[in-house]
Amino acid sequence: MNPKKVIRSQVVKLTDLPNIGISLEKDLYSIGIYSPNDLIGRDPYALYVKLCEVMGKRNDPCVLDVMISITDFMDGNEPCVWWDYTAKRKIQYHI
Repeated sequence: MNPKKVIRSQVVKLTDLPNIGISLEKDLYSIGIYSPNDLIGRDPYALYVKLCEVMGKRNDPCVLDVMISITDFMDGNEPCVWWDYTAKRKIQYHI
Protein backbone atom coordinates (compact mmCIF):
# COMPACT_ATOMS: atom_id res chain seq x y z
CA MET A 1 0.00 0.00 0.00
CA ASN A 2 1.10 3.54 -0.62
CA PRO A 3 2.53 4.77 2.69
CA LYS A 4 0.48 7.98 2.47
CA LYS A 5 -2.70 5.86 2.58
CA VAL A 6 -1.74 3.69 5.56
CA ILE A 7 -3.89 4.14 8.64
CA ARG A 8 -2.25 2.31 11.53
CA SER A 9 -5.55 1.46 13.24
CA GLN A 10 -6.75 -0.22 10.03
CA VAL A 11 -3.69 -2.38 9.40
CA VAL A 12 -5.03 -5.93 9.54
CA LYS A 13 -3.55 -7.80 6.59
CA LEU A 14 -0.11 -7.64 5.02
CA THR A 15 -1.26 -5.56 2.06
CA ASP A 16 -2.37 -2.88 4.54
CA LEU A 17 1.30 -2.29 5.36
CA PRO A 18 3.31 0.44 3.64
CA ASN A 19 5.00 -0.72 0.42
CA ILE A 20 3.36 -4.17 0.38
CA GLY A 21 1.38 -5.37 -2.60
CA ILE A 22 0.15 -8.80 -3.59
CA SER A 23 3.55 -10.03 -4.81
CA LEU A 24 5.42 -9.14 -1.62
CA GLU A 25 2.52 -10.45 0.43
CA LYS A 26 3.08 -13.86 -1.20
CA ASP A 27 6.80 -13.59 -0.53
CA LEU A 28 6.13 -12.86 3.15
CA TYR A 29 3.79 -15.86 3.34
CA SER A 30 6.60 -18.03 1.96
CA ILE A 31 8.77 -17.14 4.98
CA GLY A 32 6.08 -17.62 7.59
CA ILE A 33 4.84 -14.04 7.93
CA TYR A 34 1.04 -14.12 7.76
CA SER A 35 -0.02 -10.95 9.57
CA PRO A 36 1.45 -7.54 10.33
CA ASN A 37 1.89 -8.54 13.98
CA ASP A 38 4.27 -11.30 12.88
CA LEU A 39 6.74 -8.52 12.01
CA ILE A 40 6.94 -6.95 15.46
CA GLY A 41 10.49 -7.12 16.76
CA ARG A 42 11.77 -8.98 13.69
CA ASP A 43 15.14 -8.35 12.09
CA PRO A 44 14.58 -7.11 8.52
CA TYR A 45 17.93 -8.49 7.35
CA ALA A 46 17.10 -11.96 8.68
CA LEU A 47 13.75 -11.80 6.86
CA TYR A 48 15.53 -10.81 3.64
CA VAL A 49 18.09 -13.61 3.95
CA LYS A 50 15.34 -16.15 4.65
CA LEU A 51 13.41 -14.97 1.59
CA CYS A 52 16.54 -15.30 -0.57
CA GLU A 53 17.03 -18.84 0.73
CA VAL A 54 13.42 -19.83 0.09
CA MET A 55 13.51 -18.36 -3.43
CA GLY A 56 16.89 -19.89 -4.17
CA LYS A 57 18.36 -16.59 -5.34
CA ARG A 58 19.56 -13.26 -4.05
CA ASN A 59 16.73 -10.77 -4.24
CA ASP A 60 17.16 -7.17 -5.26
CA PRO A 61 18.45 -5.17 -2.26
CA CYS A 62 15.37 -2.96 -2.59
CA VAL A 63 13.44 -5.88 -1.09
CA LEU A 64 15.56 -5.42 2.02
CA ASP A 65 14.57 -1.74 2.00
CA VAL A 66 10.94 -2.86 2.04
CA MET A 67 11.64 -5.27 4.91
CA ILE A 68 13.23 -2.42 6.85
CA SER A 69 10.24 -0.18 6.11
CA ILE A 70 7.63 -2.67 7.34
CA THR A 71 9.49 -3.76 10.46
CA ASP A 72 10.16 -0.12 11.28
CA PHE A 73 6.46 0.66 10.86
CA MET A 74 5.42 -2.30 13.01
CA ASP A 75 7.87 -1.12 15.67
CA GLY A 76 5.78 2.07 15.92
CA ASN A 77 7.35 4.45 13.44
CA GLU A 78 5.59 6.42 10.71
CA PRO A 79 4.93 4.77 7.34
CA CYS A 80 7.57 5.77 4.78
CA VAL A 81 8.29 4.89 1.18
CA TRP A 82 10.79 2.05 0.89
CA TRP A 83 13.46 4.16 -0.81
CA ASP A 84 13.72 6.30 2.32
CA TYR A 85 15.55 3.31 3.80
CA THR A 86 18.07 2.76 0.99
CA ALA A 87 20.84 4.91 2.50
CA LYS A 88 20.39 3.26 5.91
CA ARG A 89 20.53 -0.19 4.29
CA LYS A 90 23.71 0.65 2.37
CA ILE A 91 25.44 1.81 5.57
CA GLN A 92 24.15 -0.90 7.87
CA TYR A 93 24.16 -3.94 5.60
CA HIS A 94 26.65 -2.95 2.86
CA ILE A 95 24.43 -4.24 0.06
